[in-house]
Amino acid sequence: MIIFKYDKSFEGLLTAVFDAYFRKEFPDMLLGLDEPGPLFIETEHIVTTDKEKTNRVWEGLEKKLSSNALNMITHVWLSELEKSDELIFRYIRKTFDNQQNIETNYADDDVLQMQKTAQKVSREKHRLTGFVRFVKTSDDIFLATLTPDHNTLPLIIQHFKDRFRDQQWIIYDLKRNYGYYYNLKEVSEMSLADTNMIKNGQLDESILAGNEKLMQQLWKQYFKSMTIRERINIKLQRQHMPVRYWKFLTEKYSS
Repeated sequence: MIIFKYDKSFEGLLTAVFDAYFRKEFPDMLLGLDEPGPLFIETEHIVTTDKEKTNRVWEGLEKKLSSNALNMITHVWLSELEKSDELIFRYIRKTFDNQQNIETNYADDDVLQMQKTAQKVSREKHRLTGFVRFVKTSDDIFLATLTPDHNTLPLIIQHFKDRFRDQQWIIYDLKRNYGYYYNLKEVSEMSLADTNMIKNGQLDESILAGNEKLMQQLWKQYFKSMTIRERINIKLQRQHMPVRYWKFLTEKYSS
């Protein structure tokens, strides 16, 4: 069995593709640098992430694939599903090894699985753009917290940058402990040193802006007044607005 170990970054994965073609040796398994391998290993190769190799592989893909297919590869990587890196590796290899475009060859299980996985990530991306709720902090920064199933935060940031240009905001992934901060000019990745002020998806009242609690109460009151009790359909709500998001929605959590 041939094993490639890499740093579990997207750039590292593309470097692994380059190394495989250079060595004319393709891995049966991809592992992280610290992951234990199987009992019987024929060859173990340690991949050293290299920007030049990464760029060469990506430029090769740009010549072979449409922008939609390139986005699909990115979406599958952000899915963080088990063995998704091996799926991407096989897809890239088939892309390079075939003279014809494989994008719509759904008879190939890898192509089909790439499409299905990317669709899962895309669905969550669109849900999040509608479910993000900001709260105003005492230092005039709007903060929203999330715990998405997939690492979809990079896919939604441009949406909020385009729509909230006149506000400082942070969108934070509590599950992965990182987020993005917009300072009215640019967006930068950041990490909170202490997340203890966030409990069950809600910010501690001690660091809320003075009128934030009032605004939340007004929003809940509006939401309640617009609800037609006879038409409440909890099953339909759960279908369109999964319960795992409810704790982040002002209108859904209790006072």
